Amino acid sequence: MAARFPLPLLGTSLLALLASACAPSEIPLETRIANALPAVDIAASAETVPVGTANADAADDPAIWRNAANPAASLIVGTDKKAGLYVYGMDGKVRGSSLTGRYNNVTLFEGEHGIVVIASDRTDPVNSKLALFLLDPATGALSPLASVPSGAGEGYGVCVTGAPRIAMVGAADAMTAYAAIKDGTVRQIQISHKGGKVEHTMGASWKLATQIEGCVIDPATGTLFVGEEDVGIWKIDVANPASAPVLFASADGKALVADVEGLAIATNPGGNSYLIASSQGDNAYAVFDTATGQLRGRFRINGGAIDGTSETDGIEVAVGDYGPGFEQGVFIAQDGDNGGGTQNFKLVSWATIIAALGL
Repeated sequence: MAARFPLPLLGTSLLALLASACAPSEIPLETRIANALPAVDIAASAETVPVGTANADAADDPAIWRNAANPAASLIVGTDKKAGLYVYGMDGKVRGSSLTGRYNNVTLFEGEHGIVVIASDRTDPVNSKLALFLLDPATGALSPLASVPSGAGEGYGVCVTGAPRIAMVGAADAMTAYAAIKDGTVRQIQISHKGGKVEHTMGASWKLATQIEGCVIDPATGTLFVGEEDVGIWKIDVANPASAPVLFASADGKALVADVEGLAIATNPGGNSYLIASSQGDNAYAVFDTATGQLRGRFRINGGAIDGTSETDGIEVAVGDYGPGFEQGVFIAQDGDNGGGTQNFKLVSWATIIAALGL
C-alpha cells in the first residue's frame, strides 16, 4: 500500500523545500575579496584591551578625545553593546567604564562646560534614547549626565556636531546630534548643556528604506553621511531638511562590499576631506573624496606583530598629534574577531595610511 501523508503536512514540507532551494546562498568571503577592488595591507600600531563581554559580538564603535596639552594622554571611548562603555588610553589600557546599558555607537563633543560623550542607547528596542555622560579627562571616568529620547525604534548610530551658540560668556554648550534608527530613520536633535543641566529639542527627520547605522558629519560643509548597510552611503543636506538624501557611493561589491558599517571623516590641513567607510563584506576600508565622491583607495588592517581586523563595525579617524606613533593622526577600527572569543579596537597610524594610499 502506498504511504499516505496528511495534505497540510505535505504542503508545508514542499513549501519549506522550495523556499530553501530559492534562498540565495551567502557568497564566500574569499569570493567577495576576489571580486572587490584591491586593498593595501597596513599593520596595526596598537590595540586596546578587549571589551568585557566575551564569546559574543560585543565591541562596536569608537570615539576619541584629543588632549591638546599632552596628546599622548588622549582618550578613546569604545562601546560594548552588550554592557556599556569603556575608556582607554592611547596605550590601549582601560582608564574607566560605565557598564550601564546596551550602547551601540558612540561620539563625543567638547565644549566650555565639559566633554560630553553621547551613546546610542538600545536598551529599550522600542523607544530609542541617547545616553549622555561627562568624561573626566584626567582620570577617564564617565559620570551619567542625561538620557535624551530619540524617538520610536531601536537606536543604532549616532553622530554630533557643534550648533550655533549664544555669544555670551557662560552660555550653554550647543550641539546637534543625529540618531540613526535601525529601521532607516534619521532624527536631528538639538542638545544644550551647562552645569549638569541638559535640554533638547527634536528637529528634522529623514527616512531611508532599509537598515542603517553609521553616520558622520563633514565639519567643512555640514553634510551628513549615513550608511544604509545593504545599499551604500547617502549624503543629506541638513541645511535643507526638505531635500531628499542623495546616494554618494553604492555597495557595488567593488569599492564597497555590504554591509556598509562605520563611517569617519578625515579633514586635512589643506581643506579637502576624506570619507572612510567600513566595507565589512570583504574586511576592508574604502576612502572617498568627500567633494567629488571619487574612490581614493582601499586598505585592510593586516600584517605586523598585532593581528588584523575582520567584520569591522565602527571606525573613527582623527587628524592631528595623538602622541608617539600617531603624530599625524590615528585611525581606530573595531575588530570582530580578536581571537579567543574576544573583540577589541585596533589603532593605525594615519600617516601610514596616507603614505600607502598616496593621499
